[in-house]
Amino acid sequence: MPYSKSTSNCRLLIETKPFQAMKLNNLNDLFIHELKDIYNAEHQIMKALPKMMEKCHSNELRTAFQTHLQETETQIERLDKVFQSLGEKATGEKCKAMEGIIREAEDILSENADPDVMDAALIASAQRVEHYEIAGYGTLCTYAKQLGATDALHLLQMTLDEEKNTDQKLTFIAESKVNIKAEHRSQR
Repeated sequence: MPYSKSTSNCRLLIETKPFQAMKLNNLNDLFIHELKDIYNAEHQIMKALPKMMEKCHSNELRTAFQTHLQETETQIERLDKVFQSLGEKATGEKCKAMEGIIREAEDILSENADPDVMDAALIASAQRVEHYEIAGYGTLCTYAKQLGATDALHLLQMTLDEEKNTDQKLTFIAESKVNIKAEHRSQR
């Protein structure tokens, strides 16, 4: 019921929501819901990466972020194609998880940190983003496979592979250079 004459304020607030949430009746509905979530997450990442690049001290890390920014543009284009293949409009649903991860990254960016330590912190923040994306795209691939959405599956798998590669690249940069430099900062 959209309106209640109940005198309970709590009941009124619950029953007269200003918007209607998407109803999830089946796996396809959940698949579309999760696509909208990751679509919004990717757009949030597009806005956050340039800010992270500005704070990079390591040229290798800056280049990795630049490469991932370009990949993210392509990933959004792929998501547009996924929506199209499903006969759905490409729209996002606010991804609160990504919003929180990015807010934490922005908090780190505001710290007065040694440049090498900042690079280590930027990698940690970026890997949180990557791990969320890997979980999201992995789930979407599973749903696409179950639903027989082979075109969508192919596109989503390409993005999942890129996210995993980015995570591995960030780990390599951290372990081979950045973390070593950050560790030695405490010894100077």
